[in-house]
Parts: sequence; structure tokens; C-alpha cells
Amino acid sequence: MSQDYTNPAFKKLLQKLQEESWQLELLISGFAIFGLYSALSTIEIEVMDAQLSQQIYAFVVYSILWASCKILIFNLLLHVLLRGLWIGALGLRYVSGDIDYDSLKYSPKFTKYLKKRVGSFDKYIATLENYCSVIFAITFLLIFYVLAITFTIVTIALIANYLLDSDDLPDWLSKGVGITLMLFVVFGMFFTLIDFLTLGFLKKKKWLSRIYFPIYWVFSFITLSFLYRPLVYNFLDNKFGKRLSLALVPFYILIALTQTIRYKTSNYFGIDSTSSEIIANNNNYEDLLTETSFIDDVAIQSKVITDDYVKVFVQFNENIENRMYIYNKGLKPNDDQRGLGSNITFNGGPIIDSKKRDSLRKEYIKTFNDIYYVKIDTMVYTSEFIFASNIQNKPGFESYVPTKNLSEGKHVLRVRRKAIKDQDTTYWNVATIPFWYFKD
Repeated sequence: MSQDYTNPAFKKLLQKLQEESWQLELLISGFAIFGLYSALSTIEIEVMDAQLSQQIYAFVVYSILWASCKILIFNLLLHVLLRGLWIGALGLRYVSGDIDYDSLKYSPKFTKYLKKRVGSFDKYIATLENYCSVIFAITFLLIFYVLAITFTIVTIALIANYLLDSDDLPDWLSKGVGITLMLFVVFGMFFTLIDFLTLGFLKKKKWLSRIYFPIYWVFSFITLSFLYRPLVYNFLDNKFGKRLSLALVPFYILIALTQTIRYKTSNYFGIDSTSSEIIANNNNYEDLLTETSFIDDVAIQSKVITDDYVKVFVQFNENIENRMYIYNKGLKPNDDQRGLGSNITFNGGPIIDSKKRDSLRKEYIKTFNDIYYVKIDTMVYTSEFIFASNIQNKPGFESYVPTKNLSEGKHVLRVRRKAIKDQDTTYWNVATIPFWYFKD
């Protein structure tokens, strides 16, 4: 079976499949465009969520997926457009045949120019066919490039979490092997990118190719390039495919730039302006949150308060926990388990002293309340935050402030925290949220 590709009958079958592949291309393009558009909004939500939660790994991965979806949609729409033009050209050729320049009765100058520049209608159809086939192949090759980037990031994260940050391994293994592997992967990623952008420059020089070969071999497994390498080299040995691949790069850059374009309706205000004494951003009010919006650091229940309390929710992120360790050294664990990890445990996992755990949790909350406090107008309230989740099931710290001493009308709530700068204790503003209080 491994030699079937040399069989003339197999080559004849391939030729037939090539001629009829356009039907499958259109079918796959249609399904892919629909699926990508459906997934795009979900990915955008995950990007915003990861950014606000300061989950760096998730943010990088989802950002790559988001950019890839945009590029794939652009490629597939371009493919469908050109393939539709190709089908139209075929139909016109059936009716009208080739271009008869003499029947147009143009002057000799224009007739000569058009024959040279426009040429045969069959040549035009063949050129469209080449464009369609190459763009379709490039589109799905991009999926593998996305996987390559993702797996490289995952490799770096795994080395950092399971070797460099591991307290269970001896130093020679954790630091020695970990740092060596990290440097190899980081520099290997850099050289692989250079080789990719220069279309194989590092493979062309003898002395460079000897140095690069071990990196190339390892990264062929990390990036799964052994699965699609024949497709890549088939592009590189074809001038038309190579030129078209390079010509698409400016369009990808243009797609990325268009995402930064916004129409400004005012020189002073925008819908994404941060809440302040004179600005109310919907992301600071729980009843105004939607499926595509998330809390911006702090939120209260509503712009208009009629309850006997104001619910204050401070969204959790890793920086908050880092702050806890600075102010209370006893909270910092010997084995920091934050970051990427697995729920799989062996031998039932580590034995945890429940009393000690509860004691540390209480100390954690006490430290948080020592650092953070709530202020409405000029009145400071004693913090009584506890750990909880909000209506979007996101973790954070929740407290309730009484409104019995508030007059009806507008008020400004501030959440502030301690900060140590140049050995001096200062207070930084975390959020400023305006609201209106009216008795029910």
C-alpha cells in the first residue's frame, strides 16, 4: 500500500480529484465560515474575561485564537469570492467562448495592448483556479500554525510551572535542567520564527544548518510540523504559491490594525471611560452586566440604590494575592500551586490540616480587610469583606455597607487600598463609583 502513490492509476485518480475539488472547497468553506463566525463572539468574551482576571496564559491563548479566526474568515471569504468569480467565468466561457479582440474593433494600439495585458480568457480562468486552490490550502495551513504557537506557549508554561517553580524537586533538577530547557525552548522558538519568516534561510547555510538541525528536530514535535511539513515545502518550491503567501501578509496586518479603529463621538467622553465622580461605567454595576461584559475591578448592585445597604464586590486576581504575601509573610505557602496545573493526584494527594487551613483563610481575610476599605463621600466604613462569587460566578470579595446615614441623592463610593512606596504607607484608589440613593 505504501507504494500505491507511484501507480499510474493512482496518479490518474489524483488528477480527477484535483479537477473536481472545487465543489468540496466551497462546501468546506461554507461550513467553516459559519462555524468561525459562531465561535468568534465566544472567543472575544473569553479574551475580555482573561484580561480583566489577569490570567496571562488564557489571555495569550485566546488572543491567538481570536486573531486566527479573523484571518481564517478573511481567507475563506476571499476564497468563496474568487471561486464564485471562477464559476461565473466558466459559465460565460460556455456561452461566449474566448475573447475575440478583433470583433471589438478597437484601434490597433488598444487591441495590441489588450491582447498583451489581458490575454486569453482561458488564461484568466486558469489564473483564478490557481488563486483559489492556493488560498484554500493556505487557510488550513494557518490552523496548524496556530496550533504550533499554542503548543510552544504551553511548553514554556509547563517548564515554568513543573520545573522552575517546583519546590518538590532538587535544585539541580528544578533550576539546572529547568533553566536549560527554558533557554533552549525560548531561543529555539526565536530561531524557528526567523527560519519561517526568511523561508528557510537557516537551512541554506552549511554551518548554520548544523546548529539549527537539533532545534528543528525538537520543534517539529513541539509544533506538530511533521504533520503538515509536506504542504509547507510544496508551497516553498512553487514561486506562485510563495508570492501569494507573502502578498497576503499585509492584509493580515491590516486586519489587526482595523480592530484598533474606533469612531469617537466626543473629545472628552466614551462608553469605555472608567467610572469616576462624573462618569458611570456599566461595568461597575451588577444589574447592568451582560453576557459580553465583565466587572471592572469593583462593582455595586445598581446605579440607583433603594436597599438598606450597598453591596460592594471586589473582583479577585493574582495581584491581590501577591499583595497579601507582602503584608503578611505568614500567608505565603512553601509550595505555590497557582497557575497551570492538573486535578489528578496520586496516593490521595497531600494531607491538609483542616484546622491550619481554616486558620490561614481567616488570616487571609483579616489581611484583606486591613488593606482594603470602603468610603462613601467623606465617611470611611469598617471593612467586613468575605470571599464570595458574583452573579457571573467570578471569585472575589464581598461586603455590605449600610445606607441608613445617607441622604437621598447622588453619592460617590470609593474602594481604596494600602500601598507601600519608598517605605512609606500610602493609599491608592482602586475604584470610584457614583450612585444615587433613594428610600424605597
